[in-house]
Amino acid sequence: MTSPGVSGQVSAVEPPPVASAPAPARLRELVDLGMRTVGGVVAVVAAVLSAVLELLLATVRVGGHLVGVSVLLAIAGNVLVSWFAIRAVGARWAMTLPAAAWFAVMVLAAGGTTEGDILLAGDNWVGFAVIFTGAIAFAVLAFRMILAQPARRSDGG
Repeated sequence: MTSPGVSGQVSAVEPPPVASAPAPARLRELVDLGMRTVGGVVAVVAAVLSAVLELLLATVRVGGHLVGVSVLLAIAGNVLVSWFAIRAVGARWAMTLPAAAWFAVMVLAAGGTTEGDILLAGDNWVGFAVIFTGAIAFAVLAFRMILAQPARRSDGG
């Protein structure tokens, strides 16, 4: 838009400065925080579901003998859910979220109810192996995160 000036020249009329620049950046930050929070919650729920599935499959028998399918699920599930938590939250410490949830389910399963019901029986080697290998999987991943070099920024800062 132009208007004739006092001397007859045409000059551009500048609109007043708009203070809306910080609003999209703040909205992006809020959306990012929300997505990271949802990612952490999904990782915790996945860890709980993985632990429950491992507990349910701890008593699977083939030909009257216990098979350790739960042990393999504990290793694979804990590695995958830890990787997801780190990627979704964007921080290495995020792997503690699913680890804590998984351990909580295992502790609750190892304890008995007032009626005497237990999910991990003392004569079930698979239950002990699930707890051991699941804990080792989290421990190895945590150790690797501790030893890993910090991420280098590409912008030189």
